[in-house]
Amino acid sequence: MTAPRNVPEKPKLEGLEAKWDEIWEADGTYRFDRTATRNQVYSIDTPPPTVSGALHVGHIFSYTHTDTLARYHRMQGKQVYYPMGWDDNGLPTERRVQNYFGVRCDPSLPYDPDFQPPDEPGKDQLPISRRNFVELCVQLTATDEQAFEALWRRLGLSIDWSLTYATIDERSRRASQRAFLRNLARGEAYQSEAPSLWDVTFRTAVAQAELEDRERPGAYHRLAFRLPDGADLPIDTTRPELLAACVAVVAHPDDQRYQQLFGQTITTPLFKAEVPMVAHTLADPEKGTGAAMICTFGDTTDVTWWRELNLPVRAIVDRGGRLVADAPVGIDPTPYAEIAGRTIGGAQQRTVELLKESGELIGEPRPITHPVKFFEKGQRPLEIVTSRQWYIRNGGRDQALRDALIDRGRQLNWVPEHMRVRYENWVGGLNGDWLISRQRFFGVPFPIWYPLGPDGEIDYDHPIAANEARLPVDPSSDTPPGYSEDQRDQPGGFTVDPDVMDTWATSSLSPQIACYWEDDPDLFERTFPMDLRPQAHEIIRTWLFATVTRAHFEHGGLPWSTAAISGWVLDPDRKKMSKSKGNVVTPMDTLEAFGADALRYWASSGRPGTDTAFEEGQMKVGRRLAVKILNASRFVLGFDAAPDTRAQPTETLDRALLAHLADLVDDTTAAFDNGDYARALELAETSFWSFTDDYLELVKNRAYGGRGGPEGESARGALEAALTAYLKLFAPFLPYVTEEVWSWWQQGSVHRSAWPAAAELRAAAGEVNPQAAAVAADALREIRRIKSDAKVRLSIPIATATVTDTAERLAILRLVAGDVADAGRCQELLTAVGPGLSVTAELETETAA
Repeated sequence: MTAPRNVPEKPKLEGLEAKWDEIWEADGTYRFDRTATRNQVYSIDTPPPTVSGALHVGHIFSYTHTDTLARYHRMQGKQVYYPMGWDDNGLPTERRVQNYFGVRCDPSLPYDPDFQPPDEPGKDQLPISRRNFVELCVQLTATDEQAFEALWRRLGLSIDWSLTYATIDERSRRASQRAFLRNLARGEAYQSEAPSLWDVTFRTAVAQAELEDRERPGAYHRLAFRLPDGADLPIDTTRPELLAACVAVVAHPDDQRYQQLFGQTITTPLFKAEVPMVAHTLADPEKGTGAAMICTFGDTTDVTWWRELNLPVRAIVDRGGRLVADAPVGIDPTPYAEIAGRTIGGAQQRTVELLKESGELIGEPRPITHPVKFFEKGQRPLEIVTSRQWYIRNGGRDQALRDALIDRGRQLNWVPEHMRVRYENWVGGLNGDWLISRQRFFGVPFPIWYPLGPDGEIDYDHPIAANEARLPVDPSSDTPPGYSEDQRDQPGGFTVDPDVMDTWATSSLSPQIACYWEDDPDLFERTFPMDLRPQAHEIIRTWLFATVTRAHFEHGGLPWSTAAISGWVLDPDRKKMSKSKGNVVTPMDTLEAFGADALRYWASSGRPGTDTAFEEGQMKVGRRLAVKILNASRFVLGFDAAPDTRAQPTETLDRALLAHLADLVDDTTAAFDNGDYARALELAETSFWSFTDDYLELVKNRAYGGRGGPEGESARGALEAALTAYLKLFAPFLPYVTEEVWSWWQQGSVHRSAWPAAAELRAAAGEVNPQAAAVAADALREIRRIKSDAKVRLSIPIATATVTDTAERLAILRLVAGDVADAGRCQELLTAVGPGLSVTAELETETAA
């Protein structure tokens, strides 16, 4: 439907963001219609950004990709379910709250409903209950969430802001605890006392998916183990400080050097422990001397050896990264007293000194550089400590489940397709189940208590599960079914599980949380399983895989049909932008400098799954495009006739334009349907610049009435049809400038209008040679080149121009010759058959420009 024209005299980009954000919100432009049936809905599992600090252009990059798809599907007639979540459940928030308020969490303390944080944080952090601590986390993150929302609004994300959640809010806690209880009831969740990767700084267990290798200096130390006959058995190690934890010596079963030693007893240097010589295929005959000491535990290979060879535990590293005070059974306690209580580094230094003194260090340490495992957020190497933790089965120890989860990945539509390989490689390489418990405070607590025996001993084998109807619960302040508060931590009573779930254990339920799983069954049925999961490639192993695993267990299917994987934003040195590297760019400064449409243009130019450099030059191109849309639209809409009286285009050039637009709509639609927003933008932009540089110039005279009414009406009708199509094609990418122009003469929002219909454009074009526009543009370009070479203005008339070309192309040129002559200011346009295109011309005047 059209409206009275209101074309500004001097249109500009400034101010459009604030203007249209306010109108969109007031009009409910992006409001989800929950009466839509599931087949009418396009549902997006939007990544909840971590609420700690500020967003950077990397976020702008990937979230813009999602928004282009949301806008496209909305224009295709879908009701787009596009909620936004906030991931405020994690270590960064916890640390920030501690420092900001001067408090620390003590889960043993009772909840204080009247608690107020100190006005001035003191040196010593004030202990408070977990529930009070969570309330402070929610309070502080609310400020960040407001800032994030303001930035997303300015960027033009077409989100329904009535549909938001936080990963620590009541609904998320309830969903997370409910899913865990069901995993537990079905046997998919279990608890185990086992060696776990441990970060000594954060004092928490770490999952396999959170590891990263970092190159660190080290040294090989060759130690003299003692054989039964008194001879030395040289063994290389980079961890001499773990010698007291040695429980066996291992070599490859085919290593001929050690065939006679397998099954014999070896004596360790310094601590004189007697350990067996064992065989295992993971031992590398080419590494060091071919023999290795198995310690409990130095690395993940030690864990494998310990488990598969059924070895004892001789653990010496505590959760703080120091050696335990008491010497393990079976070793000489005298030398151990020299290293007890020391840090890892201090213990290593002293152990090497003692080995030198005893003569059991062979030669000098040999410096090396080798990969060491770190927690992705940690600063100190991980240790392996024995602790009781919660796990969810993920195929790491179950081939049938592994195969089922790989098959789930093959059922998923991947954009781009090659990203599926990353998923399969990760699942195929798992060596253990998913460790989901964390020794932190700000997180979703396990809805579990344990009974205490008459002697006060904890019965871990019979956990007390919360009733689903009571969720969410905080076991540190709530009581289990059948118990009273006065039985807490009393013999015969109960005690709390002090741990919280890993943040991924909640984030892996983002589709269920976003769709109100069991909180609103009607909405859930209309939106789940979702259509799209957009995310970065580096968290395929964590977020994507964990989400697939949870949906596989709970729903017996996929959580969404398509995974769209984005690349990274790179700095000018082609390095990934990240806060930790200090090379991020603040988006607000960029928005102020170039505007949202320009920033979105740069982001949308990055192809799915491809790393893209941050380039201000691209943003300048995007801004130039937005300005061109304003100016070209002002020209197209600047004629007097009312738009609803436009005649159907009758002239060849006009109908050729419509035919081209029909093909363009087909191509951009196919690109969007394949998730390739960048290709859709590239096609629309290339066509638009040709439209403004060539077609507008070719029909300008006719549009102004230079050749009479009907021919002018044809030009004006085609111009308006083309502008309508281009605005719709650009709307997913440049929402502000397209909405502004649309409002000059149309009612409603361009973002609620229908995607261009190729069939309608093709019907209006009728039978027309599709090459007409290209032939006309080529001829005009050659005429202009002549003027440019002669260094005269383009407005200088030409007395006679002769176009030479093939007979076939000249036949097409004659159909549009009038427009070419008008645009080239040719008084006479002649043609001559030749092998290819060339133009000669007699300029009316040679006056220099």
